[in-house]
Amino acid sequence: MTLPKFILGDNTDFPEDVYIIHTEFPRFIINMQNDEVEWFEDFDNEDQAELQLEMESLISAAQAFYDREVERYEE
Repeated sequence: MTLPKFILGDNTDFPEDVYIIHTEFPRFIINMQNDEVEWFEDFDNEDQAELQLEMESLISAAQAFYDREVERYEE
Protein backbone atom coordinates (compact mmCIF):
# COMPACT_ATOMS: atom_id res chain seq x y z
CA MET A 1 0.00 0.00 0.00
CA THR A 2 1.22 3.48 -0.82
CA LEU A 3 0.40 6.05 1.83
CA PRO A 4 0.30 9.81 1.33
CA LYS A 5 3.00 11.76 3.14
CA PHE A 6 0.39 13.56 5.29
CA ILE A 7 -3.05 12.47 6.51
CA LEU A 8 -5.67 14.75 8.05
CA GLY A 9 -7.39 13.26 11.10
CA ASP A 10 -9.95 14.06 13.76
CA ASN A 11 -11.70 12.28 16.61
CA THR A 12 -15.13 12.90 18.14
CA ASP A 13 -13.64 12.45 21.63
CA PHE A 14 -11.60 15.61 20.95
CA PRO A 15 -13.97 17.71 18.82
CA GLU A 16 -11.82 20.86 18.88
CA ASP A 17 -8.64 19.11 17.74
CA VAL A 18 -7.44 18.44 14.21
CA TYR A 19 -4.41 16.26 13.60
CA ILE A 20 -1.91 15.91 10.79
CA ILE A 21 -0.21 12.53 10.63
CA HIS A 22 3.19 12.39 8.93
CA THR A 23 3.64 8.84 7.60
CA GLU A 24 7.28 9.00 6.51
CA PHE A 25 10.39 8.95 8.69
CA PRO A 26 10.41 10.57 11.15
CA ARG A 27 6.76 9.73 11.78
CA PHE A 28 4.73 12.05 13.97
CA ILE A 29 1.30 13.51 14.70
CA ILE A 30 0.83 17.24 15.19
CA ASN A 31 -2.24 18.71 16.85
CA MET A 32 -3.02 21.77 14.74
CA GLN A 33 -4.96 23.45 17.56
CA ASN A 34 -1.99 23.70 19.95
CA ASP A 35 1.04 22.61 17.82
CA GLU A 36 1.77 19.69 20.18
CA VAL A 37 3.84 17.00 18.45
CA GLU A 38 3.94 13.29 19.27
CA TRP A 39 6.82 11.37 17.68
CA PHE A 40 6.51 7.68 16.78
CA GLU A 41 10.29 7.25 16.56
CA ASP A 42 12.85 6.84 19.31
CA PHE A 43 15.79 9.22 18.91
CA ASP A 44 19.22 9.01 20.45
CA ASN A 45 21.36 12.04 21.29
CA GLU A 46 23.00 12.07 17.85
CA ASP A 47 19.59 12.10 16.17
CA GLN A 48 18.37 15.01 18.32
CA ALA A 49 20.63 17.54 16.57
CA GLU A 50 19.57 16.40 13.11
CA LEU A 51 15.93 16.32 14.15
CA GLN A 52 16.08 19.93 15.33
CA LEU A 53 17.20 21.01 11.86
CA GLU A 54 14.58 18.94 10.07
CA MET A 55 11.70 19.60 12.47
CA GLU A 56 11.02 23.17 11.35
CA SER A 57 10.63 22.18 7.71
CA LEU A 58 8.46 19.18 8.59
CA ILE A 59 6.15 21.28 10.76
CA SER A 60 5.92 23.94 8.03
CA ALA A 61 5.07 21.27 5.46
CA ALA A 62 2.38 19.84 7.77
CA GLN A 63 0.88 23.29 8.25
CA ALA A 64 0.90 23.94 4.49
CA PHE A 65 -0.86 20.60 3.95
CA TYR A 66 -3.46 21.53 6.59
CA ASP A 67 -4.09 24.94 5.00
CA ARG A 68 -4.49 23.35 1.56
CA GLU A 69 -6.92 20.72 2.85
CA VAL A 70 -9.04 23.28 4.71
CA GLU A 71 -9.17 25.46 1.60
CA ARG A 72 -10.35 22.50 -0.47
CA TYR A 73 -13.09 21.65 2.05
CA GLU A 74 -14.33 25.26 1.93
CA GLU A 75 -14.72 25.10 -1.87
